[in-house]
Amino acid sequence: MINLSDMRQKEVINIRDGSRLGYIYDFEIDLDKGVVLALVLPGQGRILGLFGKNNDLIIDWKKIVRVGHDIILVDLDMEQSKTLDNYK
Repeated sequence: MINLSDMRQKEVINIRDGSRLGYIYDFEIDLDKGVVLALVLPGQGRILGLFGKNNDLIIDWKKIVRVGHDIILVDLDMEQSKTLDNYK
């Protein structure tokens, strides 16, 4: 089992193009069911964690391919990726 604080120390890599998406800074959690729904990564243009929040990248939990020792591999189509602006 892995805890959420350990996951925040792992870099997220997209296996579709090898891009380095960054590190997790938050999680979307269903408190009623006790499950993680999505990873939240800071979007481009975020300054000191204050500005650009609506550009944060939301990665559905189902998109995780593997959690390794140092990285998390995701299968993410960046054209269809979600930000807080269009997240339901």
